[in-house]
Amino acid sequence: MSFAFGIGIGSQNNLGEWLEVFYPHPIITPDTELIDVVETALDYKGGNQAIPTTAEQLTQLANALRQTGATEQASLAEKAANSKRPVVVTVLATDDTASSTPEVYLKLHLISHRQVKPHGLRLDGIFGLLPNLAWTNEGAIDLNELPERQLKARLEGRTLEIKSVDKFPQMTDYVVPKGVRIADTARVRLGAYVGEGTTVMHEGFINFNAGTEGTSMIEGRISAGVMVGKGSDLGGGCSTMGTLSGGGNMVIAVGENCLIGANAGIGIPLGDRCKIEAGLYITAGTKVALLDDSNTLVEIIKARDLANKQDLLFRRNSQTGAVECKTNQSAVELNEALHANN
Repeated sequence: MSFAFGIGIGSQNNLGEWLEVFYPHPIITPDTELIDVVETALDYKGGNQAIPTTAEQLTQLANALRQTGATEQASLAEKAANSKRPVVVTVLATDDTASSTPEVYLKLHLISHRQVKPHGLRLDGIFGLLPNLAWTNEGAIDLNELPERQLKARLEGRTLEIKSVDKFPQMTDYVVPKGVRIADTARVRLGAYVGEGTTVMHEGFINFNAGTEGTSMIEGRISAGVMVGKGSDLGGGCSTMGTLSGGGNMVIAVGENCLIGANAGIGIPLGDRCKIEAGLYITAGTKVALLDDSNTLVEIIKARDLANKQDLLFRRNSQTGAVECKTNQSAVELNEALHANN
């Protein structure tokens, strides 16, 4: 059984190098029968391959897929046969390190389509396979070809709008998951996992290989590798430290029904029902004064020793400036009407 499959419509530069690929209906663990059809129609020899295809091959693939009952993929192959852009059929026999741009894009799509959760795929080495591109109102453009494209647009009476210059596109140009609200779509990258019921406000940001289980309010930053549990609220301007930005080997996560206050942040994983006071940044090495229910000091420890512990309230003593932690006496409950995304 293969690991993943996708028929993609992509963009290439003038040298024929892949810039990006759009997979409308990617599949995780495709049926053996589907892969058998690909072997026959496209001369697929096994392993992880991104196979450029012609219109004739796609028509043949569509007919063969329809005979197996794979109607959705057959319809997509049939439509792709008339594409004005290059088409690629990508088969991943295993979840090995990607070796091509189409392979990386298939993996990112699988996450954003909620078929695989963050940390569920091997994404090592992807940065070298993702070209830095100009993302424009006319699609992805190789930076070396951008000046000529800008001049051409002006001469034709148009303006080429450059939305960003980055290795990652915004998720919603490729995938719009069911049941979400995203106020500023440029702040959610392809490869983000946005659970149903999630609201991402204008200041919210979700990186690739990160996201939410659902029913969360996101007004802060979810860094790469961070997963936020259901019902949690990330306040305006708050931050979660990802492993790419100094978090070391500790996987940062936020449990269910947590609250990270405005402009606060975490460098440790939180268990369920935890609160971080607004403006307080907790790193793994932060010294924390543990208090009992009568606010008496029990001991002073480092925050990493509280990783994944539940029902904690972190605050800063307004008189001494010391970071304190005690049992959280109130759970976070999000307003159901406010966060309904239907």
